[in-house]
Amino acid sequence: MELNLPSSKNPKLAKLLKRVEQDESLDQMYKCVNINAVDRLGMPDHGPVHIKIVINIALKLLRLLHKNNIQTGIEKNYGMTFADSEIVTFLAALLHDIGMVVHRSNHEEFSIMLAPPIIDRLLQDYYTTREQVIIKAEVLHAIYAHQAATKCLTLEAGVVKVADALDMNEGRSRISFEAGEVNIHSVSSLAIKEVKLLQGEKKPVRIEIVMTNSAGIFQIDELLKRKLQGSSIRDLVEICALIEGEAEKKIVSFYEM
Repeated sequence: MELNLPSSKNPKLAKLLKRVEQDESLDQMYKCVNINAVDRLGMPDHGPVHIKIVINIALKLLRLLHKNNIQTGIEKNYGMTFADSEIVTFLAALLHDIGMVVHRSNHEEFSIMLAPPIIDRLLQDYYTTREQVIIKAEVLHAIYAHQAATKCLTLEAGVVKVADALDMNEGRSRISFEAGEVNIHSVSSLAIKEVKLLQGEKKPVRIEIVMTNSAGIFQIDELLKRKLQGSSIRDLVEICALIEGEAEKKIVSFYEM
Protein backbone atom coordinates (compact mmCIF):
# COMPACT_ATOMS: atom_id res chain seq x y z
CA MET A 1 0.00 0.00 0.00
CA GLU A 2 1.86 3.09 -1.27
CA LEU A 3 1.24 6.24 0.77
CA ASN A 4 3.97 8.64 -0.46
CA LEU A 5 3.46 10.94 2.51
CA PRO A 6 5.79 13.74 3.67
CA SER A 7 7.55 12.67 6.86
CA SER A 8 8.41 16.32 7.65
CA LYS A 9 11.93 15.51 8.92
CA ASN A 10 10.61 12.94 11.40
CA PRO A 11 12.95 9.90 11.10
CA LYS A 12 10.59 7.67 13.10
CA LEU A 13 7.69 8.53 10.81
CA ALA A 14 9.82 8.02 7.68
CA LYS A 15 10.82 4.56 8.91
CA LEU A 16 7.23 3.71 9.85
CA LEU A 17 5.99 4.74 6.40
CA LYS A 18 8.36 2.26 4.77
CA ARG A 19 7.17 -0.52 7.09
CA VAL A 20 3.53 0.19 6.28
CA GLU A 21 4.16 0.27 2.54
CA GLN A 22 5.89 -3.11 2.74
CA ASP A 23 3.27 -4.74 4.98
CA GLU A 24 1.40 -7.25 2.78
CA SER A 25 -1.02 -8.23 5.53
CA LEU A 26 -2.20 -4.65 6.06
CA ASP A 27 -2.48 -4.10 2.33
CA GLN A 28 -4.74 -7.15 2.00
CA MET A 29 -6.83 -6.12 5.00
CA TYR A 30 -7.74 -2.85 3.30
CA LYS A 31 -8.65 -4.71 0.14
CA CYS A 32 -11.01 -6.75 2.35
CA VAL A 33 -12.35 -3.50 3.86
CA ASN A 34 -13.34 -2.34 0.38
CA ILE A 35 -15.02 -5.63 -0.45
CA ASN A 36 -17.42 -4.91 2.42
CA ALA A 37 -17.64 -1.14 1.91
CA VAL A 38 -17.72 -0.82 -1.88
CA ASP A 39 -18.78 -4.18 -3.32
CA ARG A 40 -21.27 -5.26 -0.66
CA LEU A 41 -22.61 -2.00 0.80
CA GLY A 42 -22.26 0.38 -2.17
CA MET A 43 -20.29 2.89 -0.11
CA PRO A 44 -17.34 5.05 -1.25
CA ASP A 45 -13.80 3.69 -0.92
CA HIS A 46 -12.72 3.11 2.68
CA GLY A 47 -9.42 1.49 1.74
CA PRO A 48 -6.07 2.94 0.63
CA VAL A 49 -7.53 6.06 -1.03
CA HIS A 50 -9.54 7.08 2.04
CA ILE A 51 -6.71 6.18 4.41
CA LYS A 52 -4.15 8.23 2.47
CA ILE A 53 -6.48 11.26 2.39
CA VAL A 54 -7.22 11.06 6.13
CA ILE A 55 -3.55 10.64 7.07
CA ASN A 56 -2.55 13.63 4.95
CA ILE A 57 -5.27 15.87 6.41
CA ALA A 58 -4.70 14.72 9.99
CA LEU A 59 -0.95 15.35 9.87
CA LYS A 60 -1.44 18.75 8.23
CA LEU A 61 -3.98 19.74 10.90
CA LEU A 62 -1.63 18.56 13.65
CA ARG A 63 1.30 20.53 12.20
CA LEU A 64 -0.75 23.71 11.79
CA LEU A 65 -1.81 23.49 15.43
CA HIS A 66 1.78 22.80 16.50
CA LYS A 67 2.92 25.97 14.71
CA ASN A 68 0.46 27.82 16.92
CA ASN A 69 2.01 26.30 20.06
CA ILE A 70 -0.96 24.02 20.77
CA GLN A 71 0.27 21.14 22.93
CA THR A 72 -0.62 17.57 21.99
CA GLY A 73 -1.92 14.94 24.39
CA ILE A 74 1.22 12.84 24.41
CA GLU A 75 3.38 15.92 25.06
CA LYS A 76 1.15 17.23 27.83
CA ASN A 77 0.40 14.02 29.69
CA TYR A 78 3.49 11.87 29.07
CA GLY A 79 6.30 14.33 28.37
CA MET A 80 7.00 12.78 24.98
CA THR A 81 7.78 14.73 21.80
CA PHE A 82 5.80 16.21 18.91
CA ALA A 83 7.43 13.61 16.68
CA ASP A 84 5.73 10.96 18.82
CA SER A 85 2.42 12.82 18.40
CA GLU A 86 2.84 12.43 14.65
CA ILE A 87 3.34 8.68 15.12
CA VAL A 88 0.11 8.46 17.15
CA THR A 89 -1.81 10.51 14.59
CA PHE A 90 -0.44 8.53 11.66
CA LEU A 91 -1.24 5.13 13.18
CA ALA A 92 -4.73 6.18 14.30
CA ALA A 93 -5.56 7.54 10.84
CA LEU A 94 -4.06 4.43 9.25
CA LEU A 95 -6.08 1.97 11.34
CA HIS A 96 -9.32 3.82 12.18
CA ASP A 97 -11.43 1.88 9.65
CA ILE A 98 -9.68 -1.49 9.76
CA GLY A 99 -12.68 -2.92 11.67
CA MET A 100 -14.75 -2.72 8.50
CA VAL A 101 -13.28 -6.09 7.54
CA VAL A 102 -15.88 -7.36 10.03
CA HIS A 103 -18.78 -4.98 9.35
CA ARG A 104 -19.62 -1.31 8.92
CA SER A 105 -21.81 -1.46 12.03
CA ASN A 106 -19.71 -0.96 15.17
CA HIS A 107 -16.56 -0.85 13.06
CA GLU A 108 -14.87 1.48 15.58
CA GLU A 109 -15.06 -1.25 18.24
CA PHE A 110 -13.79 -3.86 15.80
CA SER A 111 -10.94 -1.54 14.80
CA ILE A 112 -9.65 -1.26 18.38
CA MET A 113 -9.79 -5.04 18.68
CA LEU A 114 -7.81 -5.64 15.47
CA ALA A 115 -5.32 -2.77 15.76
CA PRO A 116 -3.08 -3.80 18.74
CA PRO A 117 -1.10 -6.61 17.07
CA ILE A 118 -0.66 -4.44 13.97
CA ILE A 119 0.64 -1.57 16.10
CA ASP A 120 3.04 -3.92 17.91
CA ARG A 121 4.32 -5.28 14.60
CA LEU A 122 4.84 -1.84 13.07
CA LEU A 123 6.48 -0.32 16.16
CA GLN A 124 8.88 -3.18 16.81
CA ASP A 125 12.31 -1.80 17.86
CA TYR A 126 11.02 1.80 17.91
CA TYR A 127 10.38 2.44 21.57
CA THR A 128 10.93 1.07 25.06
CA THR A 129 8.19 -1.21 26.38
CA ARG A 130 6.64 1.61 28.41
CA GLU A 131 6.70 4.05 25.49
CA GLN A 132 5.14 1.50 23.17
CA VAL A 133 2.29 0.96 25.64
CA ILE A 134 1.70 4.72 25.72
CA ILE A 135 1.71 5.01 21.93
CA LYS A 136 -0.71 2.10 21.62
CA ALA A 137 -3.06 3.52 24.26
CA GLU A 138 -3.18 6.91 22.52
CA VAL A 139 -3.75 5.33 19.12
CA LEU A 140 -6.59 3.14 20.40
CA HIS A 141 -8.28 6.15 22.01
CA ALA A 142 -8.08 8.11 18.75
CA ILE A 143 -9.47 5.18 16.75
CA TYR A 144 -12.40 4.68 19.11
CA ALA A 145 -13.14 8.40 19.36
CA HIS A 146 -13.44 8.93 15.60
CA GLN A 147 -17.14 8.04 15.81
CA ALA A 148 -19.23 11.22 15.89
CA ALA A 149 -20.85 10.76 19.32
CA THR A 150 -17.64 9.95 21.24
CA LYS A 151 -15.76 12.78 22.95
CA CYS A 152 -12.10 13.14 22.02
CA LEU A 153 -9.75 13.47 24.98
CA THR A 154 -6.56 14.32 23.07
CA LEU A 155 -5.51 16.68 20.31
CA GLU A 156 -4.37 13.71 18.22
CA ALA A 157 -7.81 12.11 18.43
CA GLY A 158 -9.45 15.39 17.46
CA VAL A 159 -7.43 15.86 14.28
CA VAL A 160 -8.07 12.27 13.17
CA LYS A 161 -11.80 12.65 13.77
CA VAL A 162 -12.04 15.91 11.81
CA ALA A 163 -9.74 14.61 9.07
CA ASP A 164 -12.08 11.64 8.59
CA ALA A 165 -15.00 14.04 8.04
CA LEU A 166 -12.97 16.20 5.63
CA ASP A 167 -12.65 13.41 3.08
CA MET A 168 -15.51 15.01 1.17
CA ASN A 169 -14.07 16.14 -2.14
CA GLU A 170 -16.10 15.81 -5.33
CA GLY A 171 -16.64 12.17 -6.20
CA ARG A 172 -16.31 10.62 -2.74
CA SER A 173 -19.96 9.48 -3.06
CA ARG A 174 -19.66 8.83 -6.78
CA ILE A 175 -20.08 5.08 -6.44
CA SER A 176 -23.53 5.28 -4.86
CA PHE A 177 -24.47 8.18 -7.15
CA GLU A 178 -23.61 6.34 -10.36
CA ALA A 179 -25.37 3.24 -9.07
CA GLY A 180 -28.58 5.27 -9.06
CA GLU A 181 -28.69 6.21 -5.37
CA VAL A 182 -29.61 9.87 -5.64
CA ASN A 183 -29.93 11.26 -2.12
CA ILE A 184 -28.70 14.22 -0.13
CA HIS A 185 -25.48 12.38 0.80
CA SER A 186 -24.46 11.63 -2.78
CA VAL A 187 -25.63 14.95 -4.23
CA SER A 188 -24.00 17.06 -1.53
CA SER A 189 -20.74 15.12 -1.79
CA LEU A 190 -20.60 15.78 -5.53
CA ALA A 191 -20.97 19.50 -4.79
CA ILE A 192 -17.67 19.67 -2.86
CA LYS A 193 -14.78 20.56 -5.15
CA GLU A 194 -11.89 21.13 -2.78
CA VAL A 195 -10.93 21.27 0.89
CA LYS A 196 -8.12 23.64 1.89
CA LEU A 197 -6.29 23.73 5.23
CA LEU A 198 -4.75 27.10 6.00
CA GLN A 199 -3.33 29.19 8.80
CA GLY A 200 -6.37 30.75 10.46
CA GLU A 201 -7.13 34.44 10.87
CA LYS A 202 -9.23 34.30 14.04
CA LYS A 203 -8.28 30.77 15.11
CA PRO A 204 -5.18 28.60 14.57
CA VAL A 205 -6.64 26.70 11.60
CA ARG A 206 -8.90 27.80 8.77
CA ILE A 207 -10.76 25.16 6.74
CA GLU A 208 -11.97 26.44 3.39
CA ILE A 209 -14.48 24.25 1.56
CA VAL A 210 -14.96 25.15 -2.10
CA MET A 211 -18.32 24.08 -3.56
CA THR A 212 -19.80 24.11 -7.05
CA ASN A 213 -23.33 23.91 -5.66
CA SER A 214 -24.89 24.98 -2.35
CA ALA A 215 -26.02 21.37 -1.76
CA GLY A 216 -22.54 20.90 -0.30
CA ILE A 217 -23.73 22.73 2.82
CA PHE A 218 -25.29 19.42 3.93
CA GLN A 219 -21.85 17.79 4.12
CA ILE A 220 -20.63 20.64 6.30
CA ASP A 221 -23.66 21.04 8.54
CA GLU A 222 -24.66 17.41 9.05
CA LEU A 223 -21.37 15.51 8.79
CA LEU A 224 -18.41 17.80 9.48
CA LYS A 225 -20.26 19.81 12.13
CA ARG A 226 -21.20 16.67 14.12
CA LYS A 227 -17.63 15.38 14.07
CA LEU A 228 -16.15 18.77 14.92
CA GLN A 229 -18.48 19.26 17.90
CA GLY A 230 -17.30 16.02 19.50
CA SER A 231 -13.63 16.68 18.77
CA SER A 232 -10.97 18.32 20.91
CA ILE A 233 -10.23 20.98 18.30
CA ARG A 234 -13.62 22.61 17.73
CA ASP A 235 -12.48 25.87 19.36
CA LEU A 236 -9.26 25.92 17.34
CA VAL A 237 -10.82 25.79 13.86
CA GLU A 238 -12.73 28.27 11.72
CA ILE A 239 -14.73 26.99 8.73
CA CYS A 240 -15.52 28.91 5.57
CA ALA A 241 -17.66 27.57 2.70
CA LEU A 242 -17.39 29.19 -0.73
CA ILE A 243 -19.41 28.63 -3.91
CA GLU A 244 -17.13 28.82 -6.93
CA GLY A 245 -18.26 30.87 -9.91
CA GLU A 246 -21.30 33.05 -10.50
CA ALA A 247 -23.66 30.20 -11.35
CA GLU A 248 -24.12 26.92 -9.49
CA LYS A 249 -23.30 23.67 -11.25
CA LYS A 250 -26.31 21.43 -11.94
CA ILE A 251 -25.87 18.03 -10.30
CA VAL A 252 -29.22 16.36 -11.07
CA SER A 253 -31.74 17.34 -13.72
CA PHE A 254 -34.70 15.37 -12.38
CA TYR A 255 -35.61 13.51 -9.20
CA GLU A 256 -38.59 11.27 -8.63
CA MET A 257 -39.49 9.14 -5.60
